[in-house]
Amino acid sequence: MTQIFYSYIVKKNHDKLIKEIAPLLPADFQNKILGYRRWQDAQLSLLGRIILSQGLKKMNKNISINDLRYTIYNKPYFENNTVKFSISHSGNMVVCAISGTCDIGVDLEIINNTVKIEDYKSQMTATEWQQVMLSDNNQVSFYDYWTQKEAVIKAQGKGHSIPMQSFEIAGCKTKIDKENFFLEKIRIDQDYICHLAFKNTTDPIVLNPQVVDFSIQ
Repeated sequence: MTQIFYSYIVKKNHDKLIKEIAPLLPADFQNKILGYRRWQDAQLSLLGRIILSQGLKKMNKNISINDLRYTIYNKPYFENNTVKFSISHSGNMVVCAISGTCDIGVDLEIINNTVKIEDYKSQMTATEWQQVMLSDNNQVSFYDYWTQKEAVIKAQGKGHSIPMQSFEIAGCKTKIDKENFFLEKIRIDQDYICHLAFKNTTDPIVLNPQVVDFSIQ
């Protein structure tokens, strides 16, 4: 089963999170958190780890986030464990997808109408770009494609060593190196677009993730 957990950053919680939660995490991650200039960036990164930990507990997975390892492509994973996860953040929100059955990737983007989408034309196929231009809302259509492509890259595992324009999203699916990827749109907040990618599965149990709010008020 796959579940989606999410949280919004809250400034009044920041000092408590830094003082009480951050010290429980590995030293290199603490240094990363403390290196951010903006409290928003620090809390987004920290909340990613927090909701991953809480999500694992909710799913009855006895795994410590301090046991994280990284591939040569910097993709985090748990060694000798079938649990897969993916984290993304944008604006004031963090999402974490956790699956016990398959490789997944999640991508979240806040809809920013000031972004010049033309600057990203080279990252899309000719057909994808045509669909963006023909849509009623170019900006939303662009973010739909962008989050789908980013989610697929995360599920595939090799990050941006895979050129964005080298594969095409069509009908909520695509293929990279003979591997199939299927996509589902996750509706959490009308100001954001989020997609979840699954590698080599169309299992309906997997493709209907539970969405849980972990926001700390």
